[in-house]
Amino acid sequence: MRDYAVPMSNQAPSSATVSKAVIPVAGLGTRFLPATKAMPKEMLPVVDKPALQYVVEEAVQAGLTDVLMVTGRNKRPLEDHFDRVDGLESALQAKGDDRKLELVQQSSELADIHFVRQGDPLGLGHAVLKGELHVGSEPFAVLLGDDLIDERTPILPEMVEVQQRTGGCVVALMEVPEDQVSLYGCAAVEPTDSDGVVKVTDLVEKPAQEDAPSNLAIIGRYVLAPEIFPALHRTEPGRGNEIQLTDALKSLAADPESNGVYGVVFSGGRFDTGDKLSYIQAVVELASRREDLGADLRAWLRGFVADLDD
Repeated sequence: MRDYAVPMSNQAPSSATVSKAVIPVAGLGTRFLPATKAMPKEMLPVVDKPALQYVVEEAVQAGLTDVLMVTGRNKRPLEDHFDRVDGLESALQAKGDDRKLELVQQSSELADIHFVRQGDPLGLGHAVLKGELHVGSEPFAVLLGDDLIDERTPILPEMVEVQQRTGGCVVALMEVPEDQVSLYGCAAVEPTDSDGVVKVTDLVEKPAQEDAPSNLAIIGRYVLAPEIFPALHRTEPGRGNEIQLTDALKSLAADPESNGVYGVVFSGGRFDTGDKLSYIQAVVELASRREDLGADLRAWLRGFVADLDD
């Protein structure tokens, strides 16, 4: 990772703690058709848990226990997964299968989970706006369900700390190969006096490679100050005729009256479960670490790879 350490400007710290998370889950999941024809992409299993449950667990481990999911049509299975299932729980209890009963109950006891419909699919910025009434005037996190962050290298706690210290909005940034910058929102940055923390001066949504301000790409984690909501209300539809969260953050980064936009540069493990190859890699890697599966899977993988080499 590059060294970004030089002085950070002083900002008023935030007076409210971060305890709420917004998770937009209204997407259609077309990259995984036909699997997602009748099942939300967020419910695709990564080993034996839906991808979305990993995201909620990450939020909870960072102290975010109030979770709002912004859903769309055909997303009812999400609500069912995080609800109690009396018949199943009773059957497991009657069989004395305490381990499976614990696993079933875990998802419904993770956090205080709420749901709101996005309605019109008008982009990530519009989805975040649907959380305005729930969030109110507090800072909050936004977690995209396609990104799984390795639990061994969490990023949310540091992002929350930076938001509390600066009072601004904070994005997670990751260095990507230059030929992939057009897949992301990319940031122009200035160094700060905190290692791995930068000040964002500009943002460009999915730029052409020659137009990218850097190879620092925004990944699916944000900790946002409440001033993001007025900025989103002012934001006109942009790329794809959608309200882009990146455009609202860009306006705050350029506004000297705002508390600014900062980035935490992430170098840990991440999987994009919206991408088929990365999804398969997530399943294999997480399964290979499991006490109940890892040894057998690793042994099989060694033989499988050796056969490929032959």
